[in-house]
Amino acid sequence: MRAAVCREYGPPDVVRVEEFPTPVPEAGQVAVRVHAAAVNFSDVLLVAGEYQIKVPPPFVPGSEFAGVVETVGEGVTGLAVGDRVFGSGIVGGFGEVAIGRAEGVTRTPDAVSDDVAAAFGVAHRTSYHMLRSAAALAPGDQLVVLGAGGGVGLAAVQLGVALGATVTAVASSARKLEVAAANGATNLIDHRSTDLRAALKKTLPDGADVVIDPVGGDLAEPALRCLRWRGRFVTVGFAAGTIPRIPLNLVLLKGIQVTGMQLRDFGTHAPEEMRRNERELIELFAAGKVSPHIGATFAFEESAAALRYVADGHAIGKTVLRIAGNDGQG
Repeated sequence: MRAAVCREYGPPDVVRVEEFPTPVPEAGQVAVRVHAAAVNFSDVLLVAGEYQIKVPPPFVPGSEFAGVVETVGEGVTGLAVGDRVFGSGIVGGFGEVAIGRAEGVTRTPDAVSDDVAAAFGVAHRTSYHMLRSAAALAPGDQLVVLGAGGGVGLAAVQLGVALGATVTAVASSARKLEVAAANGATNLIDHRSTDLRAALKKTLPDGADVVIDPVGGDLAEPALRCLRWRGRFVTVGFAAGTIPRIPLNLVLLKGIQVTGMQLRDFGTHAPEEMRRNERELIELFAAGKVSPHIGATFAFEESAAALRYVADGHAIGKTVLRIAGNDGQG
């Protein structure tokens, strides 16, 4: 098969589309003929050798994919050759064939294209689990989303609105905030053109109930300060590249709850909650109540350029690679 291959750690340019052995599903797995794959910042980190999990080269990056089941491994039930599906894993999505665990592959709703299905999984699942379980978001809550133009952030805006919250979107450009507004955000703050702490205090004089932070860096502390008594602060990543230092005196004085959300570990430690959240989320997706914003699409041969686009912070919502003749309709 053809695949975008990382043969050595480095910048996105080390990835080349070339011939690579076609993977074969083992027991409990399915092989998917990939039509579309989403490009995430975690893929950039894996290629650079800077992710928390290291995959030894050579490997095919890509953690989200959508297509058609081509082969079913031993013991797999509920999926059949020809089913349209989407799934995720650590690597493997940027190839003509990807392997997925049967329990990690979901049938694509009939009205959903492969582009949209590929872009849905990780960001919306992460956002829904952190809002529903980690943050215990309730109707009427004031929700602040940092990095609201990114995949996870924009999904959190959309899902926060769906769960009945009023959303304040914080992002780094007017264009990103326009997209956040189109996805339901009520309040918009460009943190590069204003003092974030002052802007949050003016926007939310009574404080926020929940802060979602996939950014870290210098944004975390002013966002933490905007929380009201017993507010909830959820950290889900450090896209800024810097892990913030939290002043624990604020946590003490306001009774703030600080928690983290990592999708892989959540499924391991809270399987019942995971299954409940999955059912609810897929119902919202199939009904068209939530859907990823795809800000850019790239051809398969442009895999390195797509990774560079994400690495340089240009992505708004999700970025998608079109593979195996996909025309976006799927």
